[in-house]
Formats: sequence, C-alpha cells, structure tokens
Amino acid sequence: MLDFSNTEIAFQYKSSKDLKKAYWLFKIIGYNWLIKIGPSLLNITLKLHLPVLGIIKNTVYRQFCGGETIKECEGVINTLGKYNVKTILDYSVEGKEEETEFDKNVEQVLATINKAKENPNIPFSVFKPTGFARFSLLEKVNAHKKLSVDEEKEFERVVNRIDKMCRYAYESGVPIFIDAEESWIQDAIDNIALQMMKKYNKEKAVVYNTAQMYRVDRLAYLKEILAEAEKENFYVGMKLVRGAYMEKERERAEKLGYESPIQPNKEATDRDFDLALKFCIQHYNRFAICCGTHNENSSMLLTQLIAENNIAKEDDKVYFAQLYGMSDHISFNLAQNGYNVAKYVPYGPVKDVIPYLIRRAQENTSVAGQQSRELYLIKKELQRRKQNQ
Repeated sequence: MLDFSNTEIAFQYKSSKDLKKAYWLFKIIGYNWLIKIGPSLLNITLKLHLPVLGIIKNTVYRQFCGGETIKECEGVINTLGKYNVKTILDYSVEGKEEETEFDKNVEQVLATINKAKENPNIPFSVFKPTGFARFSLLEKVNAHKKLSVDEEKEFERVVNRIDKMCRYAYESGVPIFIDAEESWIQDAIDNIALQMMKKYNKEKAVVYNTAQMYRVDRLAYLKEILAEAEKENFYVGMKLVRGAYMEKERERAEKLGYESPIQPNKEATDRDFDLALKFCIQHYNRFAICCGTHNENSSMLLTQLIAENNIAKEDDKVYFAQLYGMSDHISFNLAQNGYNVAKYVPYGPVKDVIPYLIRRAQENTSVAGQQSRELYLIKKELQRRKQNQ
C-alpha cells in the first residue's frame, strides 16, 4: 500500500548521523535572509581564499550532489539502486559562456550516456541548453531578431552540439531530457527540441522536452506538439515540472511591461500540472512522460491514472523523478511499490556547481512548506529510530 508518510522506507538508505546533518541543513536553508546574503558572502570568502569549499562539500554539496565526477557518483548510484531508485546524472556546471566550455560540456553529456548504456540503474541522460549556448544568443533567436553572419554560424554550432548529443542518445538507446529554461529563450529551445523529436523519435520517445506548468501557455503547447506528432508521425517525450524561475519571470514581466507568463497562483499551477498528467496519459499512444514533481497529490494522481488506464507500473513510458537530497518520502515509497522512479543527481567540481546549489536553496525557500516538510519528516524518522532502539 502506497503511503508517503512512511519515513522508515523513505530514509532507509540514510544513517541517523546523515539524517541529523540533513536536519540542520534544511533548518539553515529555512532562513530566508541567509539565502539572500549567501551568494555575496560566498564570493567574498572565495576571493579571500578562505577554506570554504571543504565546508560546502561536506554539507550542502553532499546533501544534493553525487560527486565531482561520474566515477565519484558511483556510490550514490549503487546505494539508490539497492532500493530500486534509479539515477539521472546531471552535470550541473552553470554560467559558462565560452565555446570551449560548451564543447567540454558536450563531452560530459556523452560520458553520461556511455555510463547509462552500461548501467541499468541510469535510465536517462539530461542536459540544460544554456550549457551549450550563450544565453544572449538564444534570447536573440527567440525574439526573431536578425542574426549577424557570425551569430548564424554560432547558432548552427549550438544546434549541431544538441544534435550530436541526441543522435548519440538515440544510437545508444538512452532517452535524453532537454531541461527547460526562462520563458524568453524557451521558444528557441522548443523549436530545437521539436527538430530532434522529429528526427529521433520515429520508433519511440528518445528525446524529451520539458514543460514548466507554472506557465499559462503550456497546456496549449502540449496540444500543439501532439497535433504535430500525429501529423508527422513521431513520438513525444515530455518531462512535466512545475517550474524553477517564477520570481525572475514575474520581475522581468513587470520591469519590461508585458503580461507575466506565470500562473496567478499556486492553485492554477497545480491544476495545470494535473491536467497535463491526464492529457499525456489520455494520449499514451503518443506520449512518454517523466513526472518531475515533489508534490504528493500529483504523484498520487499519476499512480491512479496508471491503474485506471491499465498501464503496467514498470512500463518505461512513465517515470517519476525527484531531486537527490529531497522528497525521499515520495521517491522511496513509490519505488517500494514497484513504480519507475529516478533521482536527478547533480555532479561537477564543487566550485562550479555552487551557482546550481544557490539556485536550489533559493527555490527551496520560495516553495511554500518545502523545507518545513523535509524537517518534519526527518524529525519523525529520528524519533521512530530512537523509540525502536
């Protein structure tokens, strides 16, 4: 029987010592003011060459990341795999703008595909488009502004990089996720994702795009891509998430005087997310989905839709996913009940992954009740263990 409140199953892979560390970490993340001043404080300590990286590696990095390299992640992959929770290796180096860095990032993604090919505990590969293209270039393409000759060549290189990764994923039989970005570059990404789906999703979904359901237009987007898939005869891979850039999106819309693309409230986001799940399952003949959520109600809804539509729990066209270090009560209880579950496991050099970790901490504080839920569940499990000693 699926029960998200079962903390014994949720934290079976963690020692009490690790649980206590996690408890204090989520406690600190709960201090809004600390998260706001954190990035500036961190920059100062790094400039002064203070030994802060070791502290980060042993605390926040250890909670949310698998290691600095793919090899270092093996311990996490194996531990999760013991409990039927799979791993999605996510090279989480952000904020680079040089072509050499973009090409290096391609090699990292190809390496994750190679690892997935040999390890049944890694069902997907993933990449974030801004790891392979300048943000301002994508912005210009998105706005349909005329590109210079050099920019046209640069954008061609971007598409070629993405094609190289998708083609290798296709040849290796490893599905690949294209993560979502800010709305003002997302159309450009959607167009590339569509190109890749038409090319590599002829037999089944290999390339997955990501729909952020806190946007008001994403249900319409799902309907459009279905119509296109039926017309052109390809399969749609879709990762459904609520979204990661809400405050930034609203601020930009207000500043530039356009209507915010973001839902007016959480209820509207929840409604569209659940409608998207229903839509994809309703059109299961065309869709393969990954339900990327930390929301218990949406996770439970998908289990009901799976049962109602006589879909086998182990059918690899339906996956659940959560971030490593969070929402273990959802991941491990789903896995215990036979569903396909994966954890997004970020990796990369500590210093380079810091922007990712800061973004995660900021998201945590902006999602109502996220860290208080983590704290409550950890506390509950520690008490249970104490009583059973």
